[in-house]
Amino acid sequence: MCDEIRKRIISTVAKNGGHLASNLGVVELTLALHRVFESPEDAIIFDVSHQCYTHKLLTGRYADFDSLRKHGGISGFTRRSESTHDFFDNGHSSTSISQGLGLLTAWEKTEKEQKHAGRNPKKRKVVVVIGDGALTGGLAYEALAHAGQLAKNLIVVLNDNQMSISPNTGSISRYLSTLTMTRFYQRFRYFVDNLVDKIPNSKNHIGKFIYRLKRAIKGMFLSNNFFADLGFEYVGPLDGHNIRELEENLQRVKQLPKPVIVHVRTKKGKGYSPAENDPSSFHGVGPFQISDGKMEKFDTLSFTEAFNNCLLSLAEKNAKIMAITAAMSKGTGLDSFARHYPDRFFDVGIAEEHAVTFASGLATGGMIPIVAIYSTFIQRSIDQIIHDVALSNNHVVLCIDRAGAVPQDGETHQGIFDIALLLPIPNMTILAPATAIDLSLCLMWAINAKKPVAIRYPKLSCPSELPSFESPMHEGRGILLKNEEFAANLSVAFEDDGSQKAKKMLLVCTGGIFDETLILARNLLQNTVNTDIYALRFIKPFDTDYFVSLAKNYDAIAIIEDGVKTGGIGEHLSATLFERGIKNVTVFAFPDTFLAHGTRAEILDDAGLSAQKILKKLLPN
Repeated sequence: MCDEIRKRIISTVAKNGGHLASNLGVVELTLALHRVFESPEDAIIFDVSHQCYTHKLLTGRYADFDSLRKHGGISGFTRRSESTHDFFDNGHSSTSISQGLGLLTAWEKTEKEQKHAGRNPKKRKVVVVIGDGALTGGLAYEALAHAGQLAKNLIVVLNDNQMSISPNTGSISRYLSTLTMTRFYQRFRYFVDNLVDKIPNSKNHIGKFIYRLKRAIKGMFLSNNFFADLGFEYVGPLDGHNIRELEENLQRVKQLPKPVIVHVRTKKGKGYSPAENDPSSFHGVGPFQISDGKMEKFDTLSFTEAFNNCLLSLAEKNAKIMAITAAMSKGTGLDSFARHYPDRFFDVGIAEEHAVTFASGLATGGMIPIVAIYSTFIQRSIDQIIHDVALSNNHVVLCIDRAGAVPQDGETHQGIFDIALLLPIPNMTILAPATAIDLSLCLMWAINAKKPVAIRYPKLSCPSELPSFESPMHEGRGILLKNEEFAANLSVAFEDDGSQKAKKMLLVCTGGIFDETLILARNLLQNTVNTDIYALRFIKPFDTDYFVSLAKNYDAIAIIEDGVKTGGIGEHLSATLFERGIKNVTVFAFPDTFLAHGTRAEILDDAGLSAQKILKKLLPN
């Protein structure tokens, strides 16, 4: 069955893309969990849940698995809307222990109420599966401390593969690697338990003695076991690919009356040699050839690559530049920086809050920290951005990758909230470059800005360059592109034909949606609407007087933003124009809802932000 599951995962991810290495590593573990525990009567909760493919195949989604990550298909993460076996909509790390502890506490309260009413409820179990990479997140430790305090029978399966996305770093990873002697203790403990159970009335006569003996042995062999000190029973490390050993130990763990850590060692990419040899590259992949693992490559330059190229050039000239990432060195493009400047690169693990506050300390010490984090994960550090960076006006540069619509990963990974979250923060500057050259100019400006700066850019290939994007930075102002620049090959005559079409329209856009805005502008021109584009290089601060003077030259304004409408820049600019007497303004932005997975084009179309959907709204006739 494990072989069959692996083949199905590999064949599906090869076509659809997805998280491969992490899922191949937990096949036996997931199968063992489902054999020992009775989902959904018992809860199996996956941290992040990008390793839930085997779980999905075992819980009624085998027939639909070919739709994985496709528009309208099943998600690559656990989703409550899909199955009663999925208890949470997970996608970010380090949340599972808190979730599991809360669920278990609620179930225990319900069981007590049922007993009080004279019923005999079944005791339900909660099992949490969390990776060693997720243990670099502080939330996991807050939950562990509370779980030890409550002393409930929460079962935490620690999947130790020495990887998160990039190889794990830090003392926790090294600590887990030292917990090898404890298997002897576990075997000895079970031997003593079985021996004592055979002695009549042992619990009454020698129970205290046995308890003290076991505590003494635990002190000898687990004197430095962090989990035991928190109040957890520690089991392991176990071979995560030995299903018989896993089942035997899980059956025993199921009977324990206290919180338990089950330490399991697995290999990322197990059973598929390209993924075993390069688990980082096969963590999250696009379509690939199964025979050799070769992935489709594109010649176009991505925003992530443009950021990396510019940063390397700037770091060569300025030794104060330091780069920080939260377990995403490859995804953010900083793996190249790490190779060139290892003493100026810091991977802090899955700890975005620490990354930002650490950067604040570096800035206070005279360095120029560049913090590269995905938009969906920057949400986790908003308090630190406010309290530790903006309040002190520290010179920290936040490079926010994957802003806007993010394909395939769904609701938990969309980068649509960063503008609304950062816009109200005093002292914060927000830049939204539209091309590779624009991004380079923004990054150079940010490094010399002497204040907090956030630069947001999408998961996208960079659009073709236009001359205007080479214009110097002017704080608070964007870039005005006249239609002669981007539509020279279009033959359009702007004549007043007496229709209701606007004679002259200005499209205002954030940089991450410039490509779609450009298509829209050309479509409007072909519909004889004289159209220009104002690309918002600066979202904050914003030169309002300049923008209003510009807007007065147009009959209609359309603001297009790749962020949520509520609290976004479009809403703000629309109100500003209205106050100045300019009322023919329409805002297009993401609606007040969570966006499901699909391609970028499908997500934008669903949200009404594709060029075709906006064109229909602007020219309904």
